[in-house]
Amino acid sequence: MTQYTVVELLGDGISPELSASVHSVAEVLPFGIDFLPVDLSDQARRRDAEAVFDEAVRTMREVGTAIKYPTATTQESPNRILRERLEFSVIHRPVCSIPGIETNFTKTLDIDVVRVGTGGTYEDPGRRIGLDTAVSLRVIERHPSRHAARFAFKLAQIRGTGVVSTSKYTIQKATDGLFEEAVDNVAQDYPATSYRRELFDALLAGLVMHPERYDVIVCPNEYGDFLSDCACGLIGSVGLGDSANYAFDDLGRITTAMFDPAGGTAPDIAGQDRCNPTAALFAMANLLRHIGQPEAGSALREALLSAIDEGARTADIGGSLSTSEFTSEVARRVRAALAE
Repeated sequence: MTQYTVVELLGDGISPELSASVHSVAEVLPFGIDFLPVDLSDQARRRDAEAVFDEAVRTMREVGTAIKYPTATTQESPNRILRERLEFSVIHRPVCSIPGIETNFTKTLDIDVVRVGTGGTYEDPGRRIGLDTAVSLRVIERHPSRHAARFAFKLAQIRGTGVVSTSKYTIQKATDGLFEEAVDNVAQDYPATSYRRELFDALLAGLVMHPERYDVIVCPNEYGDFLSDCACGLIGSVGLGDSANYAFDDLGRITTAMFDPAGGTAPDIAGQDRCNPTAALFAMANLLRHIGQPEAGSALREALLSAIDEGARTADIGGSLSTSEFTSEVARRVRAALAE
């Protein structure tokens, strides 16, 4: 049997339940996955944060692929530290409408948000100047912007769609202007792929009014954060979105990839078998495609979509199933699909 090794970054709150869900699905796959656990929980970080992050970074670099569960942001943001130390220059957030989930948004959404994983306003916490003024430094770099642009254009080629770049380039002329310049340069290598710019505020309105006009969207760090959470809200829940983080070598090849659900630790329901594992399982489906098992990844994704559409849902999306019951139903569908 083919075996793969995947680093498993354990977190807080509902993390153990999401891990159990991922493991249950992994057990029905026609190949093996050896999960290599690293404890990133708040408790472990309080004991020795430096040792914890050193182990996580070293292990992820050695293995190359990881799945991460939600971690509490207390003294520091684990996601930010991992992005900085592993040089995750691209964050990919796919968001699509899921049949069977009632939302206030009645149109169909199917977008891929490609976000520069570094820079923006997130690199600098800022500082106070006197009592009534605060400032922070905003950084845009050409190198990660080019990685994000190239990832977006390659993704658009796979989808057979176009690319929209978005920022506030008319106002932030130096920073967002540099980002747009980098995207423009990459676009020249993909003449067959349609490409346009839109101002970020106009894009948000356009996404709500005419979602069919958007496919792959590439943007700087904080814009991508806002946009992907907004999009998840349109499809019903931030807890339905998954995320992938990528680091690249000088030739543009992926060296390290980390897949995770976009939601938080949900401490109010932790340990109660009530959380929705959909996003974690979407992340696993993306991971399976990344390691060279696209059939298994597609089977898992379709199992999730069909289960929800046919009424197998957790309470947060209008159902009555527990975490473990929903997982069992999805695993059953995956097993059946791969046995055909």
